[in-house]
Amino acid sequence: MNFAVLVFPGSNCDIDCYKAVEDTIGQPVDYVWHTETDLSKYDCILIPGGFSYGDYLRCGAIARFAPVMSALVKAAEEGKYILGICNGFQILLESGLLPGAMLRNRSLKFRCHAAMLQVENTNTPFTSDYAKGELINIPIAHGEGNYYCDEATLTELKANNQIVFRYEAGNNPNGSVDDIAGICNRAGNVLGMMPHPERAVHELLGSADGRKMFTSILSTWREKHGAAAIG
Repeated sequence: MNFAVLVFPGSNCDIDCYKAVEDTIGQPVDYVWHTETDLSKYDCILIPGGFSYGDYLRCGAIARFAPVMSALVKAAEEGKYILGICNGFQILLESGLLPGAMLRNRSLKFRCHAAMLQVENTNTPFTSDYAKGELINIPIAHGEGNYYCDEATLTELKANNQIVFRYEAGNNPNGSVDDIAGICNRAGNVLGMMPHPERAVHELLGSADGRKMFTSILSTWREKHGAAAIG
């Protein structure tokens, strides 16, 4: 299974994502620069955190127009797995691959600490190894992670089981509507989340709860592609 980690000017979690793939599932992984226009080689594409193009406009608003984004949209339409983390989630929102928008944290402060999430949907390629309702410890690091959508969109997200992660009840760190920490598209192959699973793949980091996200991706892909995918 081939993984790509997109790299924009200002990305700073690309190495974390690369190492997480190597350390958890040992699959081939490449850094892919934002000027690339062909992602056909890759089965899963990771959009890492950071400050793409310095986030001098809205977070992710400039990256949305990078050359690689056309290829990313095509990959999403083809059913390839796409995971946007933190700034990557913001880019997915700006590109329209996921609904909603990000606001400043309600506290107006950058929040960087561990956060407890509840797994709401295990029927995605990213969460199949988790149990529904499982509480996991995944760190956050963001200043604009306050997820917002209108009532109609929220109703759709709930009806289509697109809310994948919520912050533990009573511990919403940024003010996100309905405690949302991560959502997917209707097809389930595109996931955006503010917390950083790539920073929670070993107990030395404070938690290994993010490992199951990467093992889920690989096991789901192998199940879909059959025995020929093993190796």
